[in-house]
Amino acid sequence: MSAVKSQRAMQITRRKPGTIDEYLARANPDQRAALNNLRRIIRRVAPKAQECISYGIPAFRLNGHSLVFFGAWRNHCAFYLGSSKTLKEFQDELRNFQTSKGTLRFSPDKPLPVALVKKLVKTRIAENNHRANKKRRKS
Repeated sequence: MSAVKSQRAMQITRRKPGTIDEYLARANPDQRAALNNLRRIIRRVAPKAQECISYGIPAFRLNGHSLVFFGAWRNHCAFYLGSSKTLKEFQDELRNFQTSKGTLRFSPDKPLPVALVKKLVKTRIAENNHRANKKRRKS
């Protein structure tokens, strides 16, 4: 490969993704499959949420606020709830997963249970709606 082509390839891989599809195209196949499944579940539970890239990773927004994020890392996948309150609420169900301050880590070979993801997203939707309604009442 010529030096120009090599430099161009590096620029493309370093460039931040503009869409979730672009982000997932860069993930390894196992992570891509796990995160696509997570994405489908989120879309089913939150059909009005908009997909975007935020902080360089896939995210969903609802009512103008962040709802959830997810990402692929070297040794794991992550589901970011953006709410330590939600993680605390579900701590018993999450005991088999590594958690920290709004983050839930999992591996593609041990994905998050569908029912749990649905509950987590529904809880975040309720928090998001409460926040939006509270803001409207102040106006």
